[in-house]
Amino acid sequence: MDPLSPAYSTPVMLLIAAAAVAVLLFLIMAVKLHAFVSLVLVSAVTAVAAGIPVADVPTALLDGFSGTLGSVALLVAFGVMIGRLLEITGGAQVLADTLITRFGERRAPFALGVAALIFGFPIFFDAGLVVFLPIIFTVAKRFGGPVLMYALPTAGAFAAMHAIVPPHPGPVAAVAELGGDVGLTLLLGVPVAVVGWFVGAYLVGRRIGNHVDASALEVFEVTEEQRAKLVAPSFVTVLLILLLPMVLIGLNTVVSTLRTAGTVSEDAVWGDALVLIGQTPIALLITTLVAILVLSPGRFPIKEASSIVDAALGPICAIILITGAGGMFGAVLRTSGIGEALTSSLSGMGLSLIVQAFLIATCLRVAQGSATVAITTTAGLISTQVAAQGLGDVSVTLLVFAIAAGATVLSHVNDSGFWLVSRFFNLTEAATLRTWTVLETTLGLSIFVLAAALWVVV
Repeated sequence: MDPLSPAYSTPVMLLIAAAAVAVLLFLIMAVKLHAFVSLVLVSAVTAVAAGIPVADVPTALLDGFSGTLGSVALLVAFGVMIGRLLEITGGAQVLADTLITRFGERRAPFALGVAALIFGFPIFFDAGLVVFLPIIFTVAKRFGGPVLMYALPTAGAFAAMHAIVPPHPGPVAAVAELGGDVGLTLLLGVPVAVVGWFVGAYLVGRRIGNHVDASALEVFEVTEEQRAKLVAPSFVTVLLILLLPMVLIGLNTVVSTLRTAGTVSEDAVWGDALVLIGQTPIALLITTLVAILVLSPGRFPIKEASSIVDAALGPICAIILITGAGGMFGAVLRTSGIGEALTSSLSGMGLSLIVQAFLIATCLRVAQGSATVAITTTAGLISTQVAAQGLGDVSVTLLVFAIAAGATVLSHVNDSGFWLVSRFFNLTEAATLRTWTVLETTLGLSIFVLAAALWVVV
């Protein structure tokens, strides 16, 4: 459903949103009602309270749920299959050993973060994180440190790349809306993402990760019987499996960019083929098949590989459902017009354009959860001012970074990514707020400070 005009005044809409989040947290943390049930219940009640017509409430709920599942379920399913195959064959151990040999034990979190920055260039946050899960758990088990000390810098790296570096959808859409240059955004986005990650995710993640307990998903546990049969693949084999989705998605990006520039014809069949296999779900499907074929011979029959990937799906069903319900809650807040109420109250405050962009994106992020929606909506709201001021490409790029920074902070219960992190690492909701929410906020603030400092210079 398209967003509706707010049914009530801005203060009332904000009160409804705040009450919905408070009730949701109470049900999950105090009453101990299952997160999936709580999210669906609060989403339905909030939809009615916020003025969505009763006849449209089911559509609003299902649109949010199915829309999130459509983008997450396939990625998580294929990603966990690849991860389980790497874990069961010892591939994750091989990669972990190689990283530690290159960087040293003390710099293991840094090594994982750097690897995630590289792999996160074309791969979405959720897909990249789920593929890296067995590597994170293997490194943590080997050195005995807290899982989150390794997990948070790695997840933060994927989040940083997803937020501000093309070809990810948020920054690409914002650049197009504001009339900027995608190439320049890419060139500036990489160093800004790296610096923002180091300050806001690596340093912070290592610190807060030491004080919160987390554990590996059952799906990534290896029994002694399985361990005895391991014939570990080579480092090159593991690296090629991890690089394959990156290459396929990268080809899609290159072809799409060349088509936009007119270099490649829209009718080119080979271009259509590369775009198809470079779609993230298809790229992960291909990678799963390659992993089965490459890792099975000499280690176990392909029939046993099917049993392995089948067993990997059961434990993640709850994760997928809760993530979909989180998307449902965010969609209800978005459809009700709460985001519009927030932005209308901020647009006339007379702030610097870059500060205004950050604050509007932050409010939209808090209100409805989706970072991509917050980025694209904010870009549309400030596009008139950008055109009127005649800003250059560098300034437009910095505005994109500020918008993305605002859309990164304060991840909470209406964000599907919040639930992915919570369930992947067996965290309580309170622990996720103390860790992931804090890390996303420091990451977003670090990126914004960098963008604002460059804004003053240029």
